[in-house]
Amino acid sequence: MTQRETVSETILQISRTFNAPRELVFQAWTQPESLSRWWAAGPGFTTPIAEVDLRVGGKYRLGMLAPDQDHPYVVGGVYKEVVHPEKLVYTWNWESHGQGDDSGSEPGPESAMGGGETLVTVLFKEAGDKTEVVLTHEFFSDANMRDEHNKGWNGCLDNLAKLVE
Repeated sequence: MTQRETVSETILQISRTFNAPRELVFQAWTQPESLSRWWAAGPGFTTPIAEVDLRVGGKYRLGMLAPDQDHPYVVGGVYKEVVHPEKLVYTWNWESHGQGDDSGSEPGPESAMGGGETLVTVLFKEAGDKTEVVLTHEFFSDANMRDEHNKGWNGCLDNLAKLVE
């Protein structure tokens, strides 16, 4: 697996090459049973929520649970573009701590990860029998939010590599 990163104040771009065919990598990114196996930002995290309605206008919802937390960090959004197996574009908006949790417990990830909607574009490029994934996550409020997401995405992509390679 190779990796390249470029960043600006409000844009994060990560490029990784996976030793796996494009169709397999795309499926891992779009099927709930696969997402639940790799979408986690660090060691010990689990993915108790993986919901996908893969169509333009369809919604997704993903939740990762840190080993020291009781409630998952949940993100959701709407698919703006789906080109199988080449491209995904979707909105990204952190929820507080999962559906229906208004208990007033600790602040949710939107305080740690930055509130407000951002946009994710994922390109799946064939590279022989490998796949280059170019992830662009944009419209962060500031460099700190971009950097926090950089850590999370890299943890997730490390897990994706373990799944598909």
